[in-house]
Amino acid sequence: MAIRLGIDLGGTKTEIVALDEAGAIRLRRRAPTPPAYAGVVALIGGLVETAERELGQQGTVGIGIPGSLSPATGLVRGANSIWLNGGRLDADIAARLGRPVRLSNDANCLAMSEAADGAGVGHGTVFAAILGTGVGAGIVIGGRLMEGRNRIAGEWGHNPLPWMTPAEHPGPACWCGRRGCIETFLCGPALAADADGPGARDAGPLPLRAAAGDQSAAAALARHADRLARALAHVINLLDPDCIVLAGGLSNMAHLYEEVPRRWRDFVFSDVVETPLLRAQHGDSSGVLGAARLWDAA
Repeated sequence: MAIRLGIDLGGTKTEIVALDEAGAIRLRRRAPTPPAYAGVVALIGGLVETAERELGQQGTVGIGIPGSLSPATGLVRGANSIWLNGGRLDADIAARLGRPVRLSNDANCLAMSEAADGAGVGHGTVFAAILGTGVGAGIVIGGRLMEGRNRIAGEWGHNPLPWMTPAEHPGPACWCGRRGCIETFLCGPALAADADGPGARDAGPLPLRAAAGDQSAAAALARHADRLARALAHVINLLDPDCIVLAGGLSNMAHLYEEVPRRWRDFVFSDVVETPLLRAQHGDSSGVLGAARLWDAA
């Protein structure tokens, strides 16, 4: 039986999963992520070798990372785990394992997982967005991951927030060097800071606070929903996906699934907007499950 191994390389933890031919999980492990390039290569190599020894067979290996590979140089770029940037991560892990591996952005892995057997099942074009510490997205069309000519398809978080109000313009500074990126408005820390001021990081309690009558929490959540609606309206106008799936910590905020579609109608260039906004079914597991599927459409 064919085994597919997926690795989700995070800033603090790295997870491996093994899927059998039917998509059932045969093995799952987590380990702390070392803050050094050589340590990451050694960790991933060791996780794969240990898993295959336990399973008694080799499998394909897919890896999701918080960045992407440059098509010009083959080097990791844009990773917030900065020790990865400039490394030939896929080549170095392939050399360690003695066979090819596939590597893609963690949001692409999310999209692969949700399109295969999650919220996007039955939808031809799936746009899957992560709303967490950062903001990104992946696109799957007809079961195939769309990475693009420059391998940046889905880098929605580094477009400017559309239809900015005077109070929003020019927007916060982004780590990418620009101002007003969607990520700077929609990520979890940005929502927390909007409610509680600079330095706040945790947006999780805001819905309960708003329900209890906290006006600052309620106002911040309303602004966030409106900004998310504008940002996703751009996606609908450009791609017109069959569904949009939300993942990441903020995707657990139930009000988004009613508020955002209600608000995006004012910005979508159509007389009707039937696009469903769905919560990721696999939650935090979407990345590692999608990494295991990176070879599916090879």
